[in-house]
Amino acid sequence: MRAADAASGETKTYFCEPIGHVQVAGDYVESWQPQAMSAAALEKSRDVAAKVVTALGGRGLFGVELFVRGDNVWFSEVSPRSHDTGLVKLATQRFSEFELHARAILGLPVDTALRAPGASAVIYGGLDEASIAFEGVEAALAVPGADLRLFGKPESFAKRRMGVALARGADTGEARDRAKLAASKVRPVSAK
Repeated sequence: MRAADAASGETKTYFCEPIGHVQVAGDYVESWQPQAMSAAALEKSRDVAAKVVTALGGRGLFGVELFVRGDNVWFSEVSPRSHDTGLVKLATQRFSEFELHARAILGLPVDTALRAPGASAVIYGGLDEASIAFEGVEAALAVPGADLRLFGKPESFAKRRMGVALARGADTGEARDRAKLAASKVRPVSAK
């Protein structure tokens, strides 16, 4: 993220803890924060990300996607905006990716500190339907540390992301298990 330093007003680069994610057929299905990595890989990742966002200039949140294997780091792509994989920040940080983006653009103070390990898991539409409702919301919210964000999309498709389950845990493994469990309990159904 590129934001104004509170003391000097100078634009600086700030980093959230790394986010890991799983894609299936090129589509995000779960993410977690923090992503475990070696100190060398973390340093290289931050160096690559800083070079990319500094070259782009401006202020705001940037989703810099990297491939990491051991201590090796390769740049993949950058999104100059909030990204689906970053929804995990709703569970892990004081400010969500949306708040961080707005604060950075407006020159307001930012806080990128991790508050707790967390994860997100996608809730798919599961059916092609013009009008849907959701079953299992209460059961999903009963999962310890879990919360939901249902997107309010009026039309469902089998593989359309209709929401995410979020969860905190003692570590990312527990958070991932909780997020996937909560997501599995929510089922879009026809509202007809």
